[in-house]
Amino acid sequence: MKIIKNLLIVVSLIASNFLFAAEPQLPANLKWVTNNQEPIWSDPNAKKGGVFTDFMLAFPPTLRTVGPDSNSSFRSYINANQLGLVDIHPNTLKVIPQIAQEWAYDKDGKTVYYKLDPTARWSDGEPVTADDFVFTLEFMRSPHINAPWYNNYYTEQILDVTKFDEHTISVTGAVARPKEELHYYYGLTPTPKHFFKKLNENWVKNYNWTIIPNTGPYQISKIKKGKQVEFLRKQDWWAKDRRYNIGRFNVDKVIIKVIRDVNIAYSHFEKGNLDTFTLIQPEFWHNKATGPLYDKGFIEKFLFYNDMPRSSSGLFLNQDNEILKDKNVRLALAYAMNFDKVINTVLRGDYERLQAFHTGYGEYSNQNITARPFDLDKANEILNKSQWSQRGGDGIRTHNGKRLSLNLNYGRKEHSERWSILKQDALKAGIELNLVLQDSSSHYKTIMQKQHQIASLGWSTGFRPAFWQHFHSENAHKPQTNNVTNMDDPDLDKLIMQYRSETDKNIRVKLAQNIEQIIHDSAAFIPDFKVPYTRGAHWRWIKFP
Repeated sequence: MKIIKNLLIVVSLIASNFLFAAEPQLPANLKWVTNNQEPIWSDPNAKKGGVFTDFMLAFPPTLRTVGPDSNSSFRSYINANQLGLVDIHPNTLKVIPQIAQEWAYDKDGKTVYYKLDPTARWSDGEPVTADDFVFTLEFMRSPHINAPWYNNYYTEQILDVTKFDEHTISVTGAVARPKEELHYYYGLTPTPKHFFKKLNENWVKNYNWTIIPNTGPYQISKIKKGKQVEFLRKQDWWAKDRRYNIGRFNVDKVIIKVIRDVNIAYSHFEKGNLDTFTLIQPEFWHNKATGPLYDKGFIEKFLFYNDMPRSSSGLFLNQDNEILKDKNVRLALAYAMNFDKVINTVLRGDYERLQAFHTGYGEYSNQNITARPFDLDKANEILNKSQWSQRGGDGIRTHNGKRLSLNLNYGRKEHSERWSILKQDALKAGIELNLVLQDSSSHYKTIMQKQHQIASLGWSTGFRPAFWQHFHSENAHKPQTNNVTNMDDPDLDKLIMQYRSETDKNIRVKLAQNIEQIIHDSAAFIPDFKVPYTRGAHWRWIKFP
């Protein structure tokens, strides 16, 4: 009996040693760094309190930030209040702390270690721990969230999240990258494990309108469906005294109202019901934003030029459409779009022509690409040599009894004059454009369901050109992905995957330029406009910048 007991003790010791050895250990000689040396970009003397009121053109289709219908403009308000491990300083572009206080780089070039701030808290008071970052990987890989892009990215690009203790983790990516890119491509925000617990097939429906705990300065406090969303500032926010938060997040309440017409919204602004107003559109800048309120200094206008990546804004052609499958039609359509006329008339010369899908990304952008100019002779030449050589009695081209007639969907009423000009000039090439105005929410849903023919759309910018989500065939011919042209080109796929995994910067730059050329050659995207500045107006009780 004694022998058996001793044997059990030995086995137990061996097992415990084995388990101890299996625990992940931090590499020796890690060099931990932080960064509290960058300049503060806010005013430490800014007053706290008050209410800030803004507007949106449509009520968000969901409060989720992943899954069906989640990629609306409102998502930016939610994401802004969900902090990541680190952030990028807006002026110096250096890495600065957020939830992580310190970080260190592995010699493999693809792993970053993080020490979390032990005082970090969710909005429900629960502590933010390493488990929340490990859970992010499980969450984003789950089929239950119905988010193919996130499923893919958090499987193929972010390979692992390792917990060393309650406040120490590492994130490992698929390929080695320069240090300044590691935090961008392999950055994480936590997901509240205590709140979601386990995911199931009803997750999308169950969490459509659920207010999820966050880590940022504001949290949604009230929802009036179809009318407005309110955010309240957390008076005891755990990060309020951190260096890069001083002088920021000053108002106590933020109200985002639904005003479906921008002209009506401007009337609300002049009455003081909105605090600021964007004046990018020439009609507003030159005509509306004038008069006593401005002359007497009650409202102040501002304009700042900037040098940054430009939104991928233009017309997206659905290549699954029977007519738009024909490259000749796409090319002719590009030459039939008189964007210069729109710029010089409706836009008063304030805008410039966007030249390519990725513009403003430095050496990653292909500077040799220029957008196809308005050229009716060229458009007609292409179509005259195609199956669309015949015209009907109304001048519209026909083929086998079918008219060369296409719907152009857009989501802002104030853009109607632009598209009317393009419609008139396209008629001269025998192309009929049917202008379909939708509210912004319906417009977005139509595009995400891939039910459009031609859609006016602008994508937000990133740190580097992003090709996989927009042009890889993995995201074609299915709803709820960002490949809204349904691009499906095996050769392009290979280049995109090579670009995604390439570690040599020079090769990566060449790949980006080659991919951009293929996108241009396909004519599935027709660039429209860019503005090299931001401009707007605010009541003088707001100090800006």
